[in-house]
Amino acid sequence: MKQLTHIHSTVEVIKKSTFIAIVAPILSVDDAKEFLLNHSDFSATHNCWAYRIGQVYRFNDDGEPSGTAGKPMYNAIEGQEFDNTAVLVIRHYGGIKLGTGGLMRAYGGGVSRCLQTAEFETIQDIDELVINVPFQYIQAMHNLAKLLNATVISENFNEFGALMTIRLLTKHSSNLIDKATNISKGTVKLLET
Repeated sequence: MKQLTHIHSTVEVIKKSTFIAIVAPILSVDDAKEFLLNHSDFSATHNCWAYRIGQVYRFNDDGEPSGTAGKPMYNAIEGQEFDNTAVLVIRHYGGIKLGTGGLMRAYGGGVSRCLQTAEFETIQDIDELVINVPFQYIQAMHNLAKLLNATVISENFNEFGALMTIRLLTKHSSNLIDKATNISKGTVKLLET
């Protein structure tokens, strides 16, 4: 998933209508509401919006035909794999009707192009694994952690070996556990994640 680093906007004129797309990083529904309140242009014909924060999402057509603005904008957030993101498209009507397909392309496409040109960072899920490692496999676990770009954040010795806490990207967790199990012939034990 991706997350914006700051507010970004683009402007497009489509059949004499001006579409101003604004995208912003948010961390809560209150952030989304504040962004919409601060950036909406109430003199414009429409202020359509969408946001996504994890599993929470909303969108609004603001008077455009149902399903032609907010949903395509939300789909653009999803399609570009963004999270913690609010989008607003301000439309100043230019006198030429676009039809439902034209509106969906204008709103969804405008947000998609705006997100493509915005600066972002990758959101990575992190796990912390607590593993009981017999003495003879401690160095092998350090080598394995290094191989998977993991960090041994603590190592507490006991009568059986060491209790190691290892921080790594979630996508590498099962690989570390599998390799550790194979290296140690099943004697390394995962205690918690």
